[in-house]
Amino acid sequence: MSDSKDNDLPIGIFDSGVGGLTVLKAINAELPDENLVYLGDTARLPYGTKSPASIARYATQATEKLKMQGIKLLVVACNTASAVALDALRAQMSPLPVIGVVEPGATAAVGARPGGSHLVLATEATVALGAYRRAIKTLDPAATVREQACELLVALAEEGWTEGDIASKVIRRYLDEATEGDFRPESIILGCTHFPLLKDSIQAAASDEVLIVDSANTTAAVVSDTLRSDRTLRVSDKAGTLRFLATDGVTRFARIGGRFLGQPLSDTEIELVDL
Repeated sequence: MSDSKDNDLPIGIFDSGVGGLTVLKAINAELPDENLVYLGDTARLPYGTKSPASIARYATQATEKLKMQGIKLLVVACNTASAVALDALRAQMSPLPVIGVVEPGATAAVGARPGGSHLVLATEATVALGAYRRAIKTLDPAATVREQACELLVALAEEGWTEGDIASKVIRRYLDEATEGDFRPESIILGCTHFPLLKDSIQAAASDEVLIVDSANTTAAVVSDTLRSDRTLRVSDKAGTLRFLATDGVTRFARIGGRFLGQPLSDTEIELVDL
């Protein structure tokens, strides 16, 4: 796909809620010329409490909705959906590229700390699925991986309590649990799209030598490399457009989503859609 009209097609991004807006923000910063369309399946969040069969079905339906928008590339900005359904979504979207958030984060951590020890901070569902562990060990069998479920960090991010005493104490508690038995991570992978909002606080609680791997930024880099390789980058003297779709709760989407996007959102900017 190298026709200039195709290059103007949007990149599709989906998540179960607003957390994937951190990925959209990173892609927009990396590729400001690109048109982006984001779908938050807010009617059925969180995916992490659902069965793998339900997660795969929801992800397939969200992907089909974005496919109808005429996209040129799909980003699965949901760690749970990336862990469960990425192969199925790639088959569904073929020959268009499909990029998840797990592989870029794992690749960045292994590349920076070969043979090292890695701590994955994620939700209970992502930890239970073990996707980061598998991805890291596939790339680097000598690596040591520990995963820590951090459900309270999701709530802190959505409430905007990303700095200060409360955030510091909660993060410190999780890190203390994760490092029991003298485990000393050389990298910490933010395995949830909510967690980039807490990146500075996590770095402050960890040793200065610990590398914080932000899956949003690493995914944006893979998107950029893929479009360049496929010769489907959009080049324009006008900035790309942003569209936001949600399956429920547009007012809450706008209120909380603005924190993740780093700029105010109005509920009039959110299109309510049905899957």
